[in-house]
Amino acid sequence: MKFGLWQRISLQSSKGRGRSFIGHTNRTNIRRAIIRQPGVVSVNVTQSASVGLTPEQLRHSLDRDVKIVFRDVLAAVGLEGYASVAGETRVDSETENPSLDEQAAEIWRDWYDLQQTGRYRDIISRSKEHSAELGSQYGSILIRAVNEGGYSDPKGFLRKLPSDELDAIRQIQRLVDPIDVTSLSEEGALNLLIPPVAQVDLNRDGLTQSGVAFGIRFPDSRTPLPVAEAWEAATADLSWSEKAFHELQMKLPVLLANIHTNPDGTFSHQVEPGDPEFVNPMADENYSYTDAVQNQLDYLDAFRDQIDPLRYLRDHAFWTKFKAALLPDT
Repeated sequence: MKFGLWQRISLQSSKGRGRSFIGHTNRTNIRRAIIRQPGVVSVNVTQSASVGLTPEQLRHSLDRDVKIVFRDVLAAVGLEGYASVAGETRVDSETENPSLDEQAAEIWRDWYDLQQTGRYRDIISRSKEHSAELGSQYGSILIRAVNEGGYSDPKGFLRKLPSDELDAIRQIQRLVDPIDVTSLSEEGALNLLIPPVAQVDLNRDGLTQSGVAFGIRFPDSRTPLPVAEAWEAATADLSWSEKAFHELQMKLPVLLANIHTNPDGTFSHQVEPGDPEFVNPMADENYSYTDAVQNQLDYLDAFRDQIDPLRYLRDHAFWTKFKAALLPDT
């Protein structure tokens, strides 16, 4: 590969970077909180509050529903979606008994509309008309992917798309380079057909690949529900930067396991994603999130004299809170 692991991995976190949310917020009548005009989206805070949701809760709820719908889309072809919504169901829809393609199109439209004030705000700021067209185009691609085998053979489906549709996917997935279908892995191709918030770690390597780009996210699609819920509770009051930093810390076992040193402790080499020797210790059935959190606390205590006192207190409080929220044996 041209670029090393550290250069090519991006942190997909909250505030428009693959944020995960686990919860049971009722989204009944949620459409009243979204005001649609051609190419324009705004959130009516008063109406949102009237149905018991803050704008942030609305964002969380939509994230959850996207994961539920695309869990079902993937299950239809024998694949796994987000483990943290395995037993969840959507309680609201515009249509009665909607088909899977209708569900995908509907939830994509809702999620994309709201994300125009977040993840896609730069697109709408440049051109409202282009933003509306882009969202509609990607929604149409999702419908066809459901009906034309796109999730059972994503590379085959993508090969049939014209260049303008591939470019629409590129923009939605925030990729820099044009999509070269021949260079894609199965996971990279599949995730191009899934809204960013619901993309999956198909090969269980601890990374989430979209196109040729690798992303780090925690919780990811393989994170058990109790752990994801504990994380959400522990990070609820953190800033984006603090949460992103702790997400990276939770994924350090994957990164460090693939960096090798010489007997004298100097750097030897790193194993790249996709290499047969690439390992993900977090995929081990005996992996303990509780132990991982305790390791963070032990590190803080061991190097307390070298850490800024305020940083020590802040980090120690966070990891203690997260550990307390975890269920035993997780």
